[in-house]
Amino acid sequence: MRKTIAIVGAGPGGLTLARVLQTHGVAATIYESEASATTRAQGGLLDIHEETGQVALRAAGLYDAFRTLVRPGEDAKRVVDRHGTILFDRPADPASARPEVDRGELRRLLIDSLAPGTIKWGHKLASVRHRGEGGYELAFAEGPTTRADLVIGADGAWSKVRPLLTPAEPDYTGTCFIEIALAPGGRESRASVAAIGGGTLMAVAPGKGIIAHRCADGQVRGYVALNKPEEWLRSIDFGDPSAGPRRLADEFAGWSPLLTAFVTRSDAEPLLRPIHALPVGLRWDRVPGATLVGDAAHLMSPFAGEGANLAMYDGADLAGKLVEEPDVEAALTAYEERLFPRSRDAADRSAKNLEVFFGQEAPQSVAALFDRS
Repeated sequence: MRKTIAIVGAGPGGLTLARVLQTHGVAATIYESEASATTRAQGGLLDIHEETGQVALRAAGLYDAFRTLVRPGEDAKRVVDRHGTILFDRPADPASARPEVDRGELRRLLIDSLAPGTIKWGHKLASVRHRGEGGYELAFAEGPTTRADLVIGADGAWSKVRPLLTPAEPDYTGTCFIEIALAPGGRESRASVAAIGGGTLMAVAPGKGIIAHRCADGQVRGYVALNKPEEWLRSIDFGDPSAGPRRLADEFAGWSPLLTAFVTRSDAEPLLRPIHALPVGLRWDRVPGATLVGDAAHLMSPFAGEGANLAMYDGADLAGKLVEEPDVEAALTAYEERLFPRSRDAADRSAKNLEVFFGQEAPQSVAALFDRS
């Protein structure tokens, strides 16, 4: 392929796309807004699915290296009610088809697999426009513009490439997360940490929950989840070191102290993360020389566990089509014909699971969900 390819975003989808292309001798450039690979913490663990994420890693020639990153024993699941009563408890499965890996380690594996200079760090896309003579012009917040024959948006929820294809924008789902964490070795928190079990604790009730994961190094990471209107999001101030956390703790009045300790003793910066999603079943008409992968194409809540998995699968699938099909438009058409139904199914499952977790039947609904899986 002699087309110039610009991938916007160095997340799992964009990185996998570039890696698979390079294994077939096709060059691509990734433009990433972050200054470096270490600018931002990458969050917690990912369970990598056999039918999506692992397929992508095999296509990228990185499956064996991925296996060295697996965190055995961290896939245990425990569901409790607000009193701490255990409703579901599944121990870790060393032979799990969905092994857990650290998100940052997986990203580093993908980055290190690319040819030097593939990623242009510190390139925040300001605009992209179609050129009358063909291809696209990409303008960045700092630095010169560049041109590309093919532009692929792998730039997440608030993609700057998406408007080329569709006016659709993410909507707030009504659920927000606030990050929590406990450092290892805290004497006052030992009983709470023990209540987690071996992996992930999900303490849920209608409209709210505390989800905490016990890492191999003893650290606890997770989040508080609340169903709140957008007005509430605008009113809460976590910058106040006393009022913000206290107001958050008040949301769990009457809960077991073993559970509320994850809130009252958290040493994480209480970052508020509203959960947004694109419309389930989003499609667009074919636009020459442009397409999307990952959250840019099908942002959904995390309650199907598919975000990073689908992003990597999208990247590998698109790369495969571009390599197999000499006609770029035919390749993009074939890719999108597969993209739309798989993303619709995952987004629909995610939306339904969000209701399962925090709807009126919680926590029994959550226990039943895991009991069926």
